[in-house]
Formats: sequence, C-alpha cells, structure tokens
Amino acid sequence: MINNRHNTIAIILVLLFGVGLFYIGTDGFQAYTAETARVNKLVDEQPKFPKVTLEDSKGRTYDISEFKDKYVFITFIYTSCTTVCPQLEVNMSKVYDAIPSKYIGEDIVFLSISFDPTRDDPATLEKYRGYFNSDGETWRMARINDQDELDSLLNSFGVIVIPDKNGNFAHNSAFYLVDKKGSLVDVMDYTKIDEAANNVVSILENEKGE
Repeated sequence: MINNRHNTIAIILVLLFGVGLFYIGTDGFQAYTAETARVNKLVDEQPKFPKVTLEDSKGRTYDISEFKDKYVFITFIYTSCTTVCPQLEVNMSKVYDAIPSKYIGEDIVFLSISFDPTRDDPATLEKYRGYFNSDGETWRMARINDQDELDSLLNSFGVIVIPDKNGNFAHNSAFYLVDKKGSLVDVMDYTKIDEAANNVVSILENEKGE
C-alpha cells in the first residue's frame, strides 16, 4: 500500500513537472500550436514592413509611406482563390464597417495585397474590390510586381504561400495590423470579426486619448 502511495505521488509530481514545462515552453499555454507560436513570435518581434512597391487597382504605385501616420489593416489574398480568400475579404469588410467612420482614412486604412501579381493586374483587382464594396481609397487592393520584394514581405510577416500545379496556392490567412511607424503590431484571427474590430478600435481610441 505504501509503495502504491509512493507511485501515485511520483506520477503526480511527474505530471505537474510536465505541465510546468509546457506552461513555460508555451508562454503560459498561449503557443499550443505551431501557428500560435509563429503568431506570438511575430507580435513579439514586430517586423518592419519592408521596402516594396505596391501597384493598386487604380494603377498607382507607391510604397508603405503612402500611408504615413496611419495604421494599416492588411490581408494577403489572390483573386482566383475559391476557398478562404472570399471569406477573408467578407470578414475584412465587416471589420471595416465596424470601425467608426471618423477613423477611416484619417487614422487607419485597409489594404488587401495579392501574392499572385501575374494574374492580379490592376484591372482584375479593380473588378475584385467591387465584390466587397472596397472603395479603392480607404480600402485598397494592390499587388507587388517584383517577386523578390513580394517574398521579402511574405517572409517578414510569416505568410506561407505554396503554389500547386494548377495555378492555385495553399496559404495561411489572418488579419495583420501595421502601426504608424510601419511595424507589424498584431496578427488576428480572421474568423473572430468582433474581436478584431474591438481590438483595432481600442488601439485607435488609446491613440486619441478617448
């Protein structure tokens, strides 16, 4: 009986030790998946939006300084996508609508970036934005023509894009928030619309001291 008690205590101690290691190793149970760990690492490191040239649906070209002193709420898409991208953009439109209009264009802009620049030319992006009521100004859709620049951005922000043999891509999806200094400050679950909108509004209100 004593041996059984000792064995039980030993098992409990091992389990507690294992839980403790898991807690430490997962940042308080936050990084319980590879994707969560990747997101936490990005938010901790706050990478800068790299020097790239964007070409939007109006054919205008510029870099991220176009949005100087504004937050930029970003998604990564390709218009031929028939799976997650349409829902991603629908959800983005809901976040856009949830932000008080006084902030839109003044303190924050929305930007959908295509990682399929060959097919997603300005005309295609112009048509695509209409499906989601993007106004082309406070919510723009753009591509990055230079593949090295595109890869630099995708790598910096941890966006995984894997082409298949049929011209499609397997990719991860999220909402990305870049601050007024061009640093990535948050990566949000695109399925949690209210949570994302509330998070953005809270940041904007704090900026204004409201």
